[in-house]
Amino acid sequence: MIDPLHQHLRAALAAEAHAPLCVALSGGPDSSALLHALAQLPEARERGLRAMHVDHHLHVDSSAWAEHCLRFCALLELPCEVLPVQVELHGGNGLEAAAREARQTALANRLRDGEYLLLGHHRDDQVETVLLKLLRGAGPDALGGMHVRRAFASGQLWRPLLQLSRQDLRDYVHRHGLNCIDDPSNRDTRLSRNHLRHEILPRLKAHWPHAVDSILHSAALSRAAAEALQLQWSTALEALHDQASGSLSVAGWLTLAPALRDPLLDHWLHTRQLPAPTTAQRQQIVRQCGARAGQLPCIRWPGAELHIWKDRLWALPPARPLATDWQASWRGEPLPLPDGGLLTLRDPAARLAENLRVRLRQGGERIKPDGDAHTRELRDLFQQGGLPPWQRATCPLLYAGDELVAVADRWCNARGTGIFRQAGSLPEWQPAR
Repeated sequence: MIDPLHQHLRAALAAEAHAPLCVALSGGPDSSALLHALAQLPEARERGLRAMHVDHHLHVDSSAWAEHCLRFCALLELPCEVLPVQVELHGGNGLEAAAREARQTALANRLRDGEYLLLGHHRDDQVETVLLKLLRGAGPDALGGMHVRRAFASGQLWRPLLQLSRQDLRDYVHRHGLNCIDDPSNRDTRLSRNHLRHEILPRLKAHWPHAVDSILHSAALSRAAAEALQLQWSTALEALHDQASGSLSVAGWLTLAPALRDPLLDHWLHTRQLPAPTTAQRQQIVRQCGARAGQLPCIRWPGAELHIWKDRLWALPPARPLATDWQASWRGEPLPLPDGGLLTLRDPAARLAENLRVRLRQGGERIKPDGDAHTRELRDLFQQGGLPPWQRATCPLLYAGDELVAVADRWCNARGTGIFRQAGSLPEWQPAR
């Protein structure tokens, strides 16, 4: 008799492209059942079936869990790669989100070109995800739940078990006597998903026996609505997005209905490898789009910052903290800057006849550009010269003694012009981000 899980996966494989397969193996019942079942299918092994396990180092037994996964794969005669990560516990995202981000980054970095990364998410996980998104005020796309398959890193992320229940997978584990990891954090109801799983959903199902089916039906309707809306906002994105700068038109974005505006913004951010804002942050973005001329609004949230400048939206990763007292001696060699930028001479072989001191802006600096009749404040030069606000604090200032002789590769005074003419090369600044 063919095992139901084997039969399900055989049909799923037949419907997908003939791509290499890699299972994200936690060692728990779900991913263990998935990997074990695939290992019984010749058509899965023919696709180079392998596993990756992420060691988060969040539990005293995490190293033992990694060893368990290696032994499990060895018994199946499958390769397994352990990926150690360090979870950022003080980034403001919470433990669950931080662990997920670290895990996804590690898996993305090791996924091969064209490879499918298989996850053990099932029907019950989908219900929990939809409810969590609902409680966070999400729109149709998020309420549609997890995608069965989507682009991920250089390959695809695939969830072939979303039609099966948690109990289906537990039954498989029992039938085949699989030894699985019992992660005690899965019972910690202080974590949102666990609280929902152990405290809330059982009560919902006791009162509404068909709650799971109803929630998933609503998710399917939301997914269909999101796909219909995507046809509209994707067309709008082509008109609003400037390929050269990566920015969006403020006016065009604001004219869209919120049902189009929000998913367009999220997609734009995700293509730039940045997280989406919360509902409150979206409202703040809309309010700041109406800021008076001369203001430089910036809305920040964990993992991203959004600037409103020159009637456009600019999204960036968070700026690095800067030591305003930083300085360095420079004669033209490549000089790494504190924000990740670089200062060089255009001619790599050229060198200055004297050392210049490089500093960052502290406020109040002035320079008389060569050929200009007046001394100018940097604030005014930056504004007139169109230097983006997020680059102004990191713009390298070049001093000869106590005299500001050059502002990056933008402005030189007469002395600075002479210094660079003598060297036979001009400065070149490569800003970070």
